[in-house]
Amino acid sequence: MTGRSAPAVLPPSLRGWLGPIAALAALVVVVLGVLYADDSKPGMVDARISAAVDGVGPPWRHVALALDFLGEPVGAATLVVALVTGCLLLRRPRAAVLLVAGVGMTVGTATLLKSLVGRTIHDGSLSYPSGHTAFLTALALVMALPATGRLGLGRTAGTLLVLAAALVAGAAMGWAQVALGAHYPTDVLGGWCTALAVIPATAWLVDRVADRPVDRMADAGQRERR
Repeated sequence: MTGRSAPAVLPPSLRGWLGPIAALAALVVVVLGVLYADDSKPGMVDARISAAVDGVGPPWRHVALALDFLGEPVGAATLVVALVTGCLLLRRPRAAVLLVAGVGMTVGTATLLKSLVGRTIHDGSLSYPSGHTAFLTALALVMALPATGRLGLGRTAGTLLVLAAALVAGAAMGWAQVALGAHYPTDVLGGWCTALAVIPATAWLVDRVADRPVDRMADAGQRERR
Protein backbone atom coordinates (compact mmCIF):
# COMPACT_ATOMS: atom_id res chain seq x y z
CA MET A 1 0.00 0.00 0.00
CA THR A 2 1.36 3.41 -0.96
CA GLY A 3 -1.44 5.53 0.45
CA ARG A 4 -1.87 7.26 -2.90
CA SER A 5 -5.20 7.52 -4.71
CA ALA A 6 -3.44 8.09 -8.03
CA PRO A 7 0.13 8.24 -9.36
CA ALA A 8 2.02 11.35 -8.29
CA VAL A 9 2.45 14.02 -10.94
CA LEU A 10 5.81 14.91 -9.41
CA PRO A 11 7.71 11.61 -9.19
CA PRO A 12 9.63 11.31 -5.90
CA SER A 13 12.81 10.49 -7.81
CA LEU A 14 12.80 13.95 -9.43
CA ARG A 15 12.08 16.09 -6.38
CA GLY A 16 15.69 16.28 -5.23
CA TRP A 17 16.86 17.73 -8.52
CA LEU A 18 13.87 19.72 -9.75
CA GLY A 19 13.68 21.70 -6.51
CA PRO A 20 17.09 23.38 -6.92
CA ILE A 21 16.50 23.77 -10.66
CA ALA A 22 13.20 25.54 -10.00
CA ALA A 23 14.87 27.78 -7.42
CA LEU A 24 17.65 28.67 -9.88
CA ALA A 25 15.07 29.41 -12.57
CA ALA A 26 13.20 31.71 -10.19
CA LEU A 27 16.46 33.52 -9.43
CA VAL A 28 17.10 34.05 -13.15
CA VAL A 29 13.59 35.48 -13.57
CA VAL A 30 14.17 37.94 -10.73
CA VAL A 31 17.65 38.98 -11.91
CA LEU A 32 16.52 39.60 -15.48
CA GLY A 33 13.46 41.43 -14.21
CA VAL A 34 15.63 43.78 -12.16
CA LEU A 35 18.08 44.33 -15.03
CA TYR A 36 15.39 45.22 -17.56
CA ALA A 37 12.84 46.92 -15.31
CA ASP A 38 11.11 49.85 -17.06
CA ASP A 39 13.38 49.36 -20.09
CA SER A 40 12.24 49.75 -23.68
CA LYS A 41 15.36 48.81 -25.60
CA PRO A 42 17.07 45.51 -26.40
CA GLY A 43 20.20 44.61 -24.50
CA MET A 44 23.46 43.72 -26.23
CA VAL A 45 22.63 40.00 -26.25
CA ASP A 46 19.09 40.76 -27.41
CA ALA A 47 20.35 42.79 -30.35
CA ARG A 48 22.76 40.12 -31.53
CA ILE A 49 20.27 37.26 -31.36
CA SER A 50 17.42 39.29 -32.84
CA ALA A 51 19.58 40.33 -35.78
CA ALA A 52 20.11 36.66 -36.62
CA VAL A 53 16.48 35.50 -36.49
CA ASP A 54 14.24 38.56 -36.74
CA GLY A 55 12.15 39.09 -39.87
CA VAL A 56 12.20 35.55 -41.29
CA GLY A 57 10.38 35.02 -44.58
CA PRO A 58 8.25 32.17 -45.94
CA PRO A 59 7.95 29.30 -45.20
CA TRP A 60 9.52 29.82 -41.76
CA ARG A 61 7.36 32.84 -41.05
CA HIS A 62 4.28 30.63 -41.46
CA VAL A 63 5.78 28.18 -38.96
CA ALA A 64 6.43 31.04 -36.53
CA LEU A 65 2.86 32.30 -36.92
CA ALA A 66 1.47 28.81 -36.31
CA LEU A 67 3.52 28.48 -33.12
CA ASP A 68 2.46 31.95 -32.03
CA PHE A 69 -1.20 30.96 -32.47
CA LEU A 70 -0.73 28.16 -29.94
CA GLY A 71 -0.05 30.81 -27.31
CA GLU A 72 -3.03 32.97 -28.24
CA PRO A 73 -6.27 32.57 -26.24
CA VAL A 74 -8.07 30.42 -28.83
CA GLY A 75 -5.09 28.21 -29.61
CA ALA A 76 -4.08 27.87 -25.96
CA ALA A 77 -7.61 27.02 -24.83
CA THR A 78 -7.93 24.40 -27.57
CA LEU A 79 -4.67 22.78 -26.54
CA VAL A 80 -5.55 22.73 -22.85
CA VAL A 81 -9.05 21.32 -23.41
CA ALA A 82 -7.70 18.60 -25.71
CA LEU A 83 -4.97 17.58 -23.27
CA VAL A 84 -7.26 17.67 -20.23
CA THR A 85 -9.71 15.44 -22.11
CA GLY A 86 -6.88 13.05 -22.91
CA CYS A 87 -5.78 12.92 -19.27
CA LEU A 88 -9.31 12.14 -18.12
CA LEU A 89 -9.76 9.44 -20.76
CA LEU A 90 -6.51 7.87 -19.58
CA ARG A 91 -7.77 8.10 -15.98
CA ARG A 92 -5.09 10.54 -14.92
CA PRO A 93 -7.09 13.05 -12.88
CA ARG A 94 -4.05 14.51 -11.13
CA ALA A 95 -2.41 15.21 -14.46
CA ALA A 96 -5.59 16.99 -15.58
CA VAL A 97 -5.60 19.09 -12.41
CA LEU A 98 -1.91 19.91 -12.82
CA LEU A 99 -2.52 20.87 -16.43
CA VAL A 100 -5.16 23.43 -15.52
CA ALA A 101 -3.57 24.65 -12.30
CA GLY A 102 0.03 24.62 -13.55
CA VAL A 103 -0.63 26.38 -16.83
CA GLY A 104 -2.95 28.85 -15.11
CA MET A 105 -0.37 29.64 -12.42
CA THR A 106 2.41 30.02 -14.97
CA VAL A 107 0.48 32.35 -17.25
CA GLY A 108 -0.83 34.28 -14.24
CA THR A 109 2.70 34.67 -12.87
CA ALA A 110 4.02 35.85 -16.25
CA THR A 111 1.20 38.38 -16.53
CA LEU A 112 1.86 39.71 -13.03
CA LEU A 113 5.59 39.98 -13.69
CA LYS A 114 4.95 41.98 -16.85
CA SER A 115 3.15 44.62 -14.83
CA LEU A 116 5.80 44.62 -12.10
CA VAL A 117 8.83 44.77 -14.41
CA GLY A 118 7.35 47.21 -16.91
CA ARG A 119 9.65 46.36 -19.81
CA THR A 120 8.13 47.33 -23.16
CA ILE A 121 8.65 46.67 -26.85
CA HIS A 122 7.52 48.48 -30.00
CA ASP A 123 4.35 50.45 -29.21
CA GLY A 124 4.70 50.13 -25.46
CA SER A 125 3.47 46.54 -25.13
CA LEU A 126 4.67 44.86 -21.94
CA SER A 127 7.19 42.21 -22.90
CA TYR A 128 8.97 40.63 -19.91
CA PRO A 129 8.60 37.71 -19.50
CA SER A 130 7.20 36.12 -22.65
CA GLY A 131 3.80 34.67 -21.79
CA HIS A 132 3.71 32.59 -24.97
CA THR A 133 7.02 30.94 -24.10
CA ALA A 134 5.97 30.40 -20.50
CA PHE A 135 2.70 28.79 -21.64
CA LEU A 136 4.17 26.27 -24.09
CA THR A 137 7.04 25.41 -21.75
CA ALA A 138 4.57 24.84 -18.92
CA LEU A 139 2.49 22.59 -21.16
CA ALA A 140 5.55 20.51 -22.04
CA LEU A 141 6.57 20.19 -18.39
CA VAL A 142 3.06 19.17 -17.34
CA MET A 143 3.11 16.37 -19.91
CA ALA A 144 6.68 15.29 -19.18
CA LEU A 145 6.45 15.04 -15.39
CA PRO A 146 3.76 12.32 -15.20
CA ALA A 147 5.37 10.57 -18.18
CA THR A 148 8.59 10.02 -16.24
CA GLY A 149 6.65 8.28 -13.47
CA ARG A 150 4.61 6.22 -15.93
CA LEU A 151 7.77 5.10 -17.74
CA GLY A 152 9.51 4.31 -14.47
CA LEU A 153 12.52 6.47 -15.28
CA GLY A 154 15.19 7.07 -12.68
CA ARG A 155 16.37 10.42 -11.40
CA THR A 156 18.89 11.16 -14.14
CA ALA A 157 16.86 9.90 -17.10
CA GLY A 158 13.67 11.47 -15.76
CA THR A 159 15.27 14.85 -15.16
CA LEU A 160 16.81 14.81 -18.63
CA LEU A 161 13.44 14.00 -20.20
CA VAL A 162 11.70 16.81 -18.33
CA LEU A 163 14.39 19.37 -19.15
CA ALA A 164 14.55 18.24 -22.79
CA ALA A 165 10.79 18.64 -23.18
CA ALA A 166 10.95 22.10 -21.62
CA LEU A 167 13.92 23.09 -23.78
CA VAL A 168 12.33 21.97 -27.05
CA ALA A 169 9.00 23.67 -26.33
CA GLY A 170 10.60 26.83 -24.99
CA ALA A 171 13.10 27.08 -27.83
CA ALA A 172 10.42 26.58 -30.48
CA MET A 173 8.06 29.21 -29.09
CA GLY A 174 10.92 31.50 -28.15
CA TRP A 175 12.28 31.41 -31.69
CA ALA A 176 8.82 32.25 -33.03
CA GLN A 177 8.43 35.22 -30.68
CA VAL A 178 11.83 36.67 -31.56
CA ALA A 179 11.42 35.95 -35.27
CA LEU A 180 8.09 37.76 -35.32
CA GLY A 181 9.54 40.66 -33.35
CA ALA A 182 7.08 40.17 -30.50
CA HIS A 183 9.69 39.72 -27.76
CA TYR A 184 13.33 40.24 -26.95
CA PRO A 185 15.39 37.06 -26.47
CA THR A 186 15.77 37.82 -22.75
CA ASP A 187 11.97 37.99 -22.52
CA VAL A 188 11.92 34.46 -23.90
CA LEU A 189 14.48 33.28 -21.36
CA GLY A 190 12.42 34.86 -18.60
CA GLY A 191 9.28 33.09 -19.81
CA TRP A 192 11.06 29.74 -19.99
CA CYS A 193 12.44 30.12 -16.49
CA THR A 194 9.04 31.22 -15.18
CA ALA A 195 7.50 27.91 -16.26
CA LEU A 196 10.48 25.99 -14.92
CA ALA A 197 10.03 27.64 -11.53
CA VAL A 198 6.24 27.41 -11.27
CA ILE A 199 5.38 23.93 -12.60
CA PRO A 200 7.44 21.77 -10.18
CA ALA A 201 6.09 23.76 -7.22
CA THR A 202 2.52 23.42 -8.49
CA ALA A 203 2.97 19.69 -9.10
CA TRP A 204 4.23 19.23 -5.54
CA LEU A 205 1.24 21.16 -4.22
CA VAL A 206 -1.23 19.10 -6.29
CA ASP A 207 0.24 15.88 -4.88
CA ARG A 208 0.14 17.21 -1.32
CA VAL A 209 -3.51 18.25 -1.55
CA ALA A 210 -4.59 15.06 -3.32
CA ASP A 211 -2.79 12.80 -0.83
CA ARG A 212 -4.22 14.35 2.32
CA PRO A 213 -7.64 12.60 2.30
CA VAL A 214 -6.02 9.25 1.51
CA ASP A 215 -3.43 9.70 4.24
CA ARG A 216 -6.13 10.58 6.77
CA MET A 217 -8.08 7.46 5.85
CA ALA A 218 -4.95 5.32 6.17
CA ASP A 219 -4.17 6.82 9.59
CA ALA A 220 -7.77 6.23 10.72
CA GLY A 221 -7.59 2.62 9.58
CA GLN A 222 -4.38 2.07 11.50
CA ARG A 223 -5.90 3.52 14.67
CA GLU A 224 -8.95 1.26 14.33
CA ARG A 225 -6.75 -1.82 13.97
CA ARG A 226 -4.95 -0.88 17.16
